[in-house]
Amino acid sequence: MSTVGQAVLDNPALASLTGPHAHFAERRGRVLRYPVDVSPWLALPDEPDADDWADLAALAGPGAEVPLPGFRGEVPDGWEITFRIDGVQLVDDGLATAPDAEAVRLGPADVPEMLDLVERTRPGPFLPRTVELGTYLGIRREGTLVAMAGERLHPPGWTEISAVCTDPAFRGEGLATRLILAVAHGIRQRGETPFLHTSAENTGAIRLYESLGFRLRRRTAFLAARAPAPLADGREAVPVA
Repeated sequence: MSTVGQAVLDNPALASLTGPHAHFAERRGRVLRYPVDVSPWLALPDEPDADDWADLAALAGPGAEVPLPGFRGEVPDGWEITFRIDGVQLVDDGLATAPDAEAVRLGPADVPEMLDLVERTRPGPFLPRTVELGTYLGIRREGTLVAMAGERLHPPGWTEISAVCTDPAFRGEGLATRLILAVAHGIRQRGETPFLHTSAENTGAIRLYESLGFRLRRRTAFLAARAPAPLADGREAVPVA
């Protein structure tokens, strides 16, 4: 298990985009984000100033809706909060990880099926290139993908488990549990520690995760805000890699 401290989990997108996922980073000033077809996560500095908010607005574009996962401060004048739900962050505290003989590695060729499964199960954002973020495992029945889980954020020493979902017709068979433990096994094999996020209202999932050996690390929030339109300082809305 990783010996890296947990402080990187306070701003996991920033730690990812300046660390193992730096090759994905699109940057303007101190603001970083994943390409829009990879992940909606973006990273502000821990204490963003007026220039950071201006750079974020320029990066996103006038009037664009911007996800701000984990942000706890106040948005500046001209920004409008459009979405907010409370969330939790859980970390590995004794998972009994194990590979799964039925799980198969998923890749770009499987993306249409993965997107279809996500559309039917709504586990959270999954985009056409999300599969590039890490290992994704799935279970098929009669050739059809019925369950999957994979890796998303990657702060140094840690990897987030995400996109855990099961076709409604196959729920109750423990497929999600098996895939979580299999993905976690691969993370552990790299000497890293699994963690994950979910809605604070998803009490069933939280109970499952805690029963497997995750523990609550902190409460967080998932929110989005609309950028001012037009941009207050006239900056061009052009991403700078």
